[in-house]
Amino acid sequence: MATPPDISDASDVAVSAVSDPVAARAGAADPPAKHAGAHGTSGAGLPPIVPRRRIGLRLSAAAALLVFAMVLASVVRNEAFQWDVVGRYFTTAAVLDGLLLTLWLTGAVMVLGFLFGTVLAVMRLSANPVLRTLSWGYVWIFRSTPLLVQLLFWFNIGALYPTLGLGIPYGPQLFTVKTVNLLGPTLTAAIGLTLHESAYAAEVVRGGILSVDPGQTEAAQALGLSRRRTLRRIVVPQAMRSIVPTAGNMLIGTLKGTSIVSVLAVHDLLYSVQLVYNQNYQVIPLLMVATLWYVAVTTVLSGGQYYVERYYARGTSRGLPPTPPQRLRVRLTALRARLHTLTAPGGR
Repeated sequence: MATPPDISDASDVAVSAVSDPVAARAGAADPPAKHAGAHGTSGAGLPPIVPRRRIGLRLSAAAALLVFAMVLASVVRNEAFQWDVVGRYFTTAAVLDGLLLTLWLTGAVMVLGFLFGTVLAVMRLSANPVLRTLSWGYVWIFRSTPLLVQLLFWFNIGALYPTLGLGIPYGPQLFTVKTVNLLGPTLTAAIGLTLHESAYAAEVVRGGILSVDPGQTEAAQALGLSRRRTLRRIVVPQAMRSIVPTAGNMLIGTLKGTSIVSVLAVHDLLYSVQLVYNQNYQVIPLLMVATLWYVAVTTVLSGGQYYVERYYARGTSRGLPPTPPQRLRVRLTALRARLHTLTAPGGR
């Protein structure tokens, strides 16, 4: 008695023939073993995948490196820079004292500016129209006036208010002090820079607060949290991710902007360098000393900004990006493995 054909096998053959008629014809003509080898899952016999060669990208990179090498060689080999003089004055006491004052001004202005700017931002977001108007007016005035004009105005504040006192309005004064004796050049520069910086910091903080999803505040109100605690524990930590990059940029700008206080005879880094080259007439080398110090401090601040941004980026992605030392370690490991493969017996 004959065995009936397997219906499932026949249906599989029919489906494969409909889906790929070319393969079906090839399978009918070729032996089964050869057909399985050609269309199996092992991928044997397929051409390797080669990435596209980007000739234009490589040529542009080579041209950029060539231009950079030419500029670097012109700076290093140019005798007019007098690098021996730069090395001699790089760590002198006058330059280091000016650098310390510049760092002190930068730190004090940033801390006080952001503290006052945070208060202004909260006032700007307040439901009280008086607080909103006062905050807006402050930001408008100090952002509309050049920094140099503000510093010169505060330096000559004694012409408007020769004395400052504390007492009852339209009544007796408890004590008074002369403005000239109270506000020196350094304190005047710190006050002017702080008031100017707080206007920009207020907008930075306000933008960061507005970047937080309003649903976060609504959820905090539903839990019964007060407005102050919601702002301190929920809104501000999430807003820091938007605030930190701009704040870091402002920090670097403030570091370089402190050089403008040299017009007030404040002994910052630039003014200290100017005092030196006014005596020995070595203008270019002393300016290079100030430039190298600014570059060094800015580099350190940029590195710190990177790690602060990385800290506040937690929870926004599945994994944090690797740090520069981690990337360098991975590349060195890969290079070491490659060299080991090339130096091994039979390595290619």
